[in-house]
Amino acid sequence: MRIGEAAAAAGLTTRAVRYYEERGLIAARRSPAGHREYDELDVRRLRALRELLSTGLTIADVRDLVAALESVPPGARPPGDPETPCALPALVVGRRLAELDARIERLTRLRDGLARRVSEPLRALARARGAREPSPRTP
Repeated sequence: MRIGEAAAAAGLTTRAVRYYEERGLIAARRSPAGHREYDELDVRRLRALRELLSTGLTIADVRDLVAALESVPPGARPPGDPETPCALPALVVGRRLAELDARIERLTRLRDGLARRVSEPLRALARARGAREPSPRTP
């Protein structure tokens, strides 16, 4: 199938498929006319790439995982299979989780600091506004 069909079947744009190819995540075969050609295995791989990237893994992370999978001899259990000890997927995911935890911690500190710094001036403004409001007049 051509790139448009493969992209649609995988839930991607043709631009995304080309980008994955540029980054070495997938290799397209070429027709005699030079058009990219894909089969069902390629579509499954594109879906898997889309899913991995949607979890927050980077292109580099996914490339490392793809390289680990491609290094497994045919018939052997792939990395990540519960019965195969392979550290690379755990390292890649562990590294990404540590980065996310650090970002969450930093954002939480920023949020808490903003809330502390803004709450008192806002209360002071509210008090000052209330003090300046004219008292109700009686007829």
